[in-house]
Order: sequence, then structure tokens, then C-alpha cells
Amino acid sequence: MSGQSARPERPGGPGEMLRFWRARRRVSQMDLAHAAGVSTRHLSFVETGRSGASRELLGALAEELDIPLRERNALLLAAGYAPAYTERPLDSLGPVRDALDQLVAAHDPYPALVVDRWGDVQLAGPAVAPLLDGLDPEVLGPPVNVYRVSLHPGGLAPRIRNLAQWREHLLHRLERQVRVTADVRLGELLAECRSYPAPDTPALPSPAGDVLLPLHLATDAGDLAFHSTMTTFGAPHDVTLAELALEAFLPADAPTRAALEALAAARASA
Repeated sequence: MSGQSARPERPGGPGEMLRFWRARRRVSQMDLAHAAGVSTRHLSFVETGRSGASRELLGALAEELDIPLRERNALLLAAGYAPAYTERPLDSLGPVRDALDQLVAAHDPYPALVVDRWGDVQLAGPAVAPLLDGLDPEVLGPPVNVYRVSLHPGGLAPRIRNLAQWREHLLHRLERQVRVTADVRLGELLAECRSYPAPDTPALPSPAGDVLLPLHLATDAGDLAFHSTMTTFGAPHDVTLAELALEAFLPADAPTRAALEALAAARASA
């Protein structure tokens, strides 16, 4: 990951935090001060601890630096303010949990998952479990982690026909998450996934006709090909909600669609 550690070191005080995020976003002090409507001198004093910052200023700076909600709460706490964003278990989110249940159910007979910031599965549709049959129980957690279960040699990795390409895709996704969040746990997960055995063959470009990178998976129902999509909630004001994503897998060809529909029919008649 160019120029940035997989295990970010996190600062303690509010001024140090602001400097950390400004450097991480590669924003100059002058540009940040201008965007937030304060003088460069005042921002410099805030960053060095010579001046305090109001709750409103910290919010404006966090917004300009695109700091994740979890880290915005930490910034406010470090400055002596109450957190601005709630963090509640998924089960307590009521209508949101119901909406996610409906989305996952509506996607059947195709696989769909709800994952959190770290890739841990919070909800899974009925089409997911059959794809995980026979995997090493240790890889399956709990919780099931999509990165670990995909890339670990005891997970799906031996069944993924295009493992080199899929591994590169997942590692790139994890790297981006580490860049955006500076999350230590994500950095550790990235280092773990990089340590798994890599395929002997390098990742090759997708054929010119492929608009999306497919996942080719060997299963008892035959070779299945999927395209994946990620959906997040817009403008969330809860940490848990901000960190959730719906990952849905769509059949990339007619045989995969037929195989998944047959598996769903078998489940319904069992």
C-alpha cells in the first residue's frame, strides 16, 4: 500500500488527531482552514494544542476531512465533548433491520449478505450457507468474515477458479478501507489476508467483454459465476448503520441462474 502502513498508528489528543487525518487525506493546513472558514493561524493553534476548538469547528473539520463517524466520535470525546453519533446494535435499529431482512430475503435464490466495517457477516440469505458447506470450521468463525473465508486456504480459496483476480480485488478493497478509516483491526486483517498463500499464476486482466469482474466458484451444483454489488445507506447518523453494507451476488450467466433456482427449489421442498 503506497506510503501507508497496514497498521495505522492512532494519535491521542484532538490536535494530534486532526493532524493525523489531514496528513492522511493529504490536505494542506491552508486548504483545510479555508474550507472550514477559519484562519490558518487558528487551525495551527488547534492542531498544536495552543487553542481549543468548538464542537462546531471540530464537526466542520471532520466533514471536510471525510472522517468516518466512529472516528468523529473519538475526536469529539478527545476534545471533551459528547459523541455526535449513536452506535446501536443492529437488532435495535428496528425499521433498518427490517429493511435489511427484506432486502436479503428478496434477493433469494441468489446469495446476499449484510457485512459490517470489518467484513463480518451480520445477516445472510438462505442461498449463502450451501456455498460454505465443507469449509474448515475455524475459518467460519463466528463471526464469518468475508475476507477470511474467501482467501484462507481452508475457506473458499481452493474453490475459486479465478482466485488470482478475486484475491487482488478483495485485497484492493481492504486496502481502500484501511486508507479511508485508518482502522487498526482492518490493518491487521489486511496483513493476515496478505499472508495467505497466493496463487502460482498472476492475476490476468478480465476479458474485454467483461464489464465486471466475475467470481467463478466450483460447487457441488457445478461451476457458478457471480457478479457482486455493494449497497450502503445514504447520509447515516448512526455509527453501526454507516458501517453496514449489503453485498449481493447476481448470476453472471444462465447456467448459474438455473443452478441457484434449482437449489432454492430443493430447499423449499425439503
